[in-house]
Amino acid sequence: MRGPLSMDRVNNTKIALVSGANKGIGYAIAQGLGAIGFRVAVGARDEARREEAVKHLCAEGADAFGVALDVTSDDSVAAAAATIEQTAGRLDVLVNNAGISGPVDGGTQDPTTLDLDVVRTVLDTNVFGVIRVTNAMLPLLGRADSPRIVNMSSTMGSLALQTGPIMAAYAPSKSMLNSVTAQYARQLADTNVIVNACCPGYVATDFTGFNAPRTPEQGAAIAIRLATLPDDGPRGGFFDDEGVVPW
Repeated sequence: MRGPLSMDRVNNTKIALVSGANKGIGYAIAQGLGAIGFRVAVGARDEARREEAVKHLCAEGADAFGVALDVTSDDSVAAAAATIEQTAGRLDVLVNNAGISGPVDGGTQDPTTLDLDVVRTVLDTNVFGVIRVTNAMLPLLGRADSPRIVNMSSTMGSLALQTGPIMAAYAPSKSMLNSVTAQYARQLADTNVIVNACCPGYVATDFTGFNAPRTPEQGAAIAIRLATLPDDGPRGGFFDDEGVVPW
């Protein structure tokens, strides 16, 4: 990791927190933001994987530091906010990337045999986790000139498109995330905090068994675009590389 930064440089450098940033799309988002000059907080539960990601990012020239973050834990999220407060003093960008699909075997996500414990587990990360992290970070975001929140969603959550396999825990979690995104955007309409959701597309990660046509870097591009929107950018929308996603 790099040495201590001067206060002038810290004050002039935008700070981004990416949850689930130790691998896959989250890592690619951290990598992309680092490449354009952000100081990136790598949020992840696993200490070894988190520090390995930070090591690789710094080796590539990014300015990165690790933040222990379990989005399902109030205490962990509060501690993460305190870490960013102490390390950076504010937050310019929050990317809520951490998410899980939940198990799919044995009819656990068939709506006719749906395992409600699976639904609860998926919602705890994909929806409640986003709310938990966002609300903890809002005071820090409020100190930034042009704060941005990006929620990583999926077209599987689109009621209009109804894409992908039937996954009656995962897909509705993304529908709810889209709705929560809109609620935040409405509440924050008179502030400088811009909130949007995006779909990275079908990306080759462990989530998809690495059997998908898009790279993590391609999937990260829309998140990076929304994280760097101008002050008159869209609010409360759902986007992919091609533009607005019907939902």
